[in-house]
Amino acid sequence: MKLILIVSLLTLQLALSDEEIKKDEGILVLTKKNFASALSDSEHILVKFYAPWCGHCKSLAPEYAKAAQKLASDGSPIKLAKVNAIEEQELAEEHGIRGFPTLKFFRNGKPSEYTGGRTSEEIVNWLLKKTGPPAVDLKNRDQSKAFIEDNEVAVIGFFKDQSSEKGRTFLSVAAVLDDVKFGITSDSQVYADHDVSDEAIVLFKKFDDGLVNFNGEWTEDAVKTFVQGESLPLVVELNRETASKIVGGEIKSHLLIFVSKITEQYQKAHEAAKQLARNFRGQLLFVTVDTEEEHHQGIMEFCGIKKTELPTMRLIKLEEDMTKYKPENPELTAENMKSFVQAFLDNKLVPYLLSEEIPEDWDSKPVKVLVAKNFHAVVLDDTKDVLVEFYAPWCGHCKQLTPIYEKLAEKYKDNQSIVIAKMDATVNELEDIKIQSLPAIKLYKKGDNKVVEYNGERTLEGMSKFIETGGASGQAAPDEEEEEEVHTKDEL
Repeated sequence: MKLILIVSLLTLQLALSDEEIKKDEGILVLTKKNFASALSDSEHILVKFYAPWCGHCKSLAPEYAKAAQKLASDGSPIKLAKVNAIEEQELAEEHGIRGFPTLKFFRNGKPSEYTGGRTSEEIVNWLLKKTGPPAVDLKNRDQSKAFIEDNEVAVIGFFKDQSSEKGRTFLSVAAVLDDVKFGITSDSQVYADHDVSDEAIVLFKKFDDGLVNFNGEWTEDAVKTFVQGESLPLVVELNRETASKIVGGEIKSHLLIFVSKITEQYQKAHEAAKQLARNFRGQLLFVTVDTEEEHHQGIMEFCGIKKTELPTMRLIKLEEDMTKYKPENPELTAENMKSFVQAFLDNKLVPYLLSEEIPEDWDSKPVKVLVAKNFHAVVLDDTKDVLVEFYAPWCGHCKQLTPIYEKLAEKYKDNQSIVIAKMDATVNELEDIKIQSLPAIKLYKKGDNKVVEYNGERTLEGMSKFIETGGASGQAAPDEEEEEEVHTKDEL
């Protein structure tokens, strides 16, 4: 009897774990019940965790489906799957999902982060690179020609001995650059076709010069910089296909040219930029931003550009501080661009910081409204403790805090030595203060103006105690709930 019971339980458990896996446009639809069996059935599987309401998820969906269908038509064993993280919250939590969409690559059930692009071609290339050799072995002239013709950018390494020091350097770079196709050859005919006699790297592209020979130092960094720099046009247009290459590349300084693509000014600005780009290759990227595209409004707002200022340009450094620079003269001529870029490279420019105008009624309510222009005058008053909330209008955590923060201000509105204030960190920037997540709450103490960040519970009692103890209370470990970043990686 016990044996029958055990067999029945095992059968039920297997039935639950092996729930039939449905497909949607060639994509496996995974749930808590069939997730483990899907991983065990496939050596390589890419899983997309998404939310039905997420705009970026909706944009990715058709490209993801194309990638799944391409792999299937090529007979690849690699599978693409998706999980509705809203319906399958427990499964999403198990895999540490904090934003949408999140893609995870599983090799024999072990996860790693997906770091490729969001077009079908980029997804397929990334998967093939991760599951196969870093460079395609081009055995003859026909394979070499087909490889070059089939790819917008193709990089071929010429090595009679692939295990040589330079050959290993080439293959190491090929293994980490997922959005570029690499080939490798030792065939004498292919050498002769491209006038190569020694170990070499040649990059073939369907734009600008057509092909470029690598002439730098044989280090991984130098080869990687060469490939990434030459894989983009001299002047690259910002769009969904190029965004990951622009943001994820080694060159972090960019001249952003904001101009409508449907105007005559676009072609003139493009030609002017192209004249200069060759001379500054490797130092910064020249990027055009079509101001007619709705999804480019975010980067325009981040750069503090109003429609009345168009066309114009900005220089930006995509490092931790996301520093940006505004030209005195916005004209998009070759001469003016060159002057602006050279001043930037010579460290002669002052960072451009956003600030709203000071509202006339900024101090009329219990919560005082700060902007960059009045921030220091208020918070550095050494006769007062000043509590400041740095927020964003779109931030969900900030919205939840608002009624509590207003009660806090009401509580201390008659106290002449305490000020409760807030500042919109998306349109007001301060050179000496960098906000990494929102909301951020900081106390500027009277007397010495020492800054203490609040990491306690966001309650009236918790923040009151923080103020009354001069910041001594409320410095507990940060809450595990993920904050909202000031700048998201999808803005560019």
